Amino acid sequence: MKTRIREILKTTGKLPVDVATLADEADLYNAGLTSFGTVELMMALEEAFEVEFPDNMMNRRNFASIAAIENAIRTIQSEHV
Repeated sequence: MKTRIREILKTTGKLPVDVATLADEADLYNAGLTSFGTVELMMALEEAFEVEFPDNMMNRRNFASIAAIENAIRTIQSEHV
């Protein structure tokens, strides 16, 4: 899953750094992720993983790192089994 998240982040996050160089726990906002980039990332993640982020999960914490994004997606998937 992390590989797919990285691919999506690379194409939608518009980061000024190479996504491949970021650790799973690296702060994406410190790496240059913007609010607009977060929205585009969220929409691409929803399409790729066939999930919908509920309002209560649309916060900076859930998009702060690749690991946080993976955890958020897994949480959504587990709630809709």
